[in-house]
Amino acid sequence: MNRREFLQLSAASAAASALGKSAFADVINGKPKRVGLIGPGWYGKADLFRLIQVAPVEVVSLCDVDKKMLNDAADMVAQRQVSKKRPRTYADYRQMLKEKDLDIVLIATPDHWHALSMIEAVEAGADIYVQKPISVDVREGQAMLAAARRTKRVVQVGTQRRSTPHLIEARDRFLKTGALGNIGMVEIYCYYHMRNGSNPPDTAPPENLDYEMWTGPAPMRPYNSIVHPRGWRAFMEYGNGIVGDMCVHMLDMVRWSMELGWPDRVTSTGGILSDKTAKANISDTQGAVFQFGNLPVIWQHRSYGHAADPKYPWGATIYGDKGTLKMSVQGYDFIPMRGDAIHKDVVYEFDKYPEDKTEKDLETHVAPAIRGHMNDLLANIATRGRPVADIEQGYISSTSCILANLSMKLGGRSLKWDSVKQEVANDPEANAQLARPYRAPWKHPYAA
Repeated sequence: MNRREFLQLSAASAAASALGKSAFADVINGKPKRVGLIGPGWYGKADLFRLIQVAPVEVVSLCDVDKKMLNDAADMVAQRQVSKKRPRTYADYRQMLKEKDLDIVLIATPDHWHALSMIEAVEAGADIYVQKPISVDVREGQAMLAAARRTKRVVQVGTQRRSTPHLIEARDRFLKTGALGNIGMVEIYCYYHMRNGSNPPDTAPPENLDYEMWTGPAPMRPYNSIVHPRGWRAFMEYGNGIVGDMCVHMLDMVRWSMELGWPDRVTSTGGILSDKTAKANISDTQGAVFQFGNLPVIWQHRSYGHAADPKYPWGATIYGDKGTLKMSVQGYDFIPMRGDAIHKDVVYEFDKYPEDKTEKDLETHVAPAIRGHMNDLLANIATRGRPVADIEQGYISSTSCILANLSMKLGGRSLKWDSVKQEVANDPEANAQLARPYRAPWKHPYAA
């Protein structure tokens, strides 16, 4: 065993001590948790490598429809995991899951593939880490939640703000103690210039990509170089735009830190108001109000111009009569009405995990949160409990964002959500759009 392997196992042992019963006990008995990953692209590898850092798992299977991405990822996994074994590779997740030999499956596909792969994975007996938003339509999310409960599998959603150390501190220090006083409003926002502004011509897909399988249940569009890799969020056919990508994180963070459940009502307006020449069909400007009783949580994104606060281009601001709390992935600021302000920056962990410094495309400020999220998943796999970002919480936050897009699509109509019936109250037109048509031969997983 070399120094790196020793440190890796020592870290896993420390994590095991914190968990009580853990994956480390399994490796002593010769049974490391067997892991598969569907979608080993940018964030798939980021998630998987953080799991490898905190537990001595054995990554045995990878699946992707891009042959080059798949083979490159398999080589990287062989270098990163303790056993140095190269995982099996699959072009079809159904073949991978048919083996029924995986303890944990990570899902980091484009959003339109989350539902089918997650449901089949829990039915194959695996516990799950699935990226956010959990689905592209509301009914998919309902089917995913039902499948998780039916199979009694543990499902963690990749809303890792719930496991971000400085945000946990901010919640405990200011929100739980009542330091903000009476909270009257919350603003959440994203001002990143993240909407693709290019307009390249459609082309034939690259030979290494099975575009038919990549498209799967989504509507078939002519292939465009924007889409793959990583650019698919420019199109509503595959996701839920900036609201589904960025609002879901901040809304979920606010719900978690303030212990909020379902919004009573969701209203949204916006559209493509600035950049009308781009190929992308997602909104460049959008506002939404998520009404939780008397508390409005107000979203705004704008993919042009300056951020309202340059220090907080993506985050949440919670306003109380005793102070204001700003929270983001980079830190927090508490500004009381009286007294000194308190600031905290994100804490990196380069001393414990020096490989974070050199890993390509890793968001190093997010790495500690992902590790915390993975440790929480492992703890709840051991106890068969519900993790901090349980599938039900992911369903609530994802559905709320999908309803915002639906409200905008319906001309800004306010949608009153019935959390008992799990539908929009007194709105047949809206309810008819809670599930979108699947492209044949794929079948929607929701059964009314």
